[in-house]
Amino acid sequence: MNTTRPTPSKDDIALLPEFRRLGLHQITLVDNAPQAREAAAALRDHADWGFDTESKPTFLKDQVSDGPHIVQLSTREQAWVFQLHDPACLELVAGLLADGRHTKAGFGLGDDTKRIKSKLMVEPAGVLELNHIFREQGYRKDMGVKGAVAVLFNQRFIKSKKAATSNWANPRLSEAQLIYAANDAWAAAMVHEALRG
Repeated sequence: MNTTRPTPSKDDIALLPEFRRLGLHQITLVDNAPQAREAAAALRDHADWGFDTESKPTFLKDQVSDGPHIVQLSTREQAWVFQLHDPACLELVAGLLADGRHTKAGFGLGDDTKRIKSKLMVEPAGVLELNHIFREQGYRKDMGVKGAVAVLFNQRFIKSKKAATSNWANPRLSEAQLIYAANDAWAAAMVHEALRG
């Protein structure tokens, strides 16, 4: 028998205690080839990664994004925020994303995957859309990271709207941007681990 489960409302989530986030000491900004090689070596020690991307927002009707501008990959202990303006860094990230030996878990990855194909010229492999797992468990609506954290951990995942709509193409990312981006991927890694439980 299929049971339909309700997705938690914004009001319900607002009452929950705050979900812990990675601090800056657990986040590595990667914007050149040597850093990218180091990050890739660290990531390859782990089978599963949290995954997300960010693109500079478009505000005009027919404006097409040239994102993603950053790619975030995370383990349970550390997150890496890769800036893609350096061609060697972009190439290394493309290699990581095309490597099917590692699961890349995240939310709402359809758009991310399309943009990666267009910009990085690779088909991301091993991508796991976490919403599909929640659908299989009877949740009707897309869960998203906030809903997933509420359901699995009974906590509230904080996302800054200001950071979300900031300029991700900026060569110098702010601390707020780094924390926002890294924690999106990290929360996905934590949700994936909890679902495998």
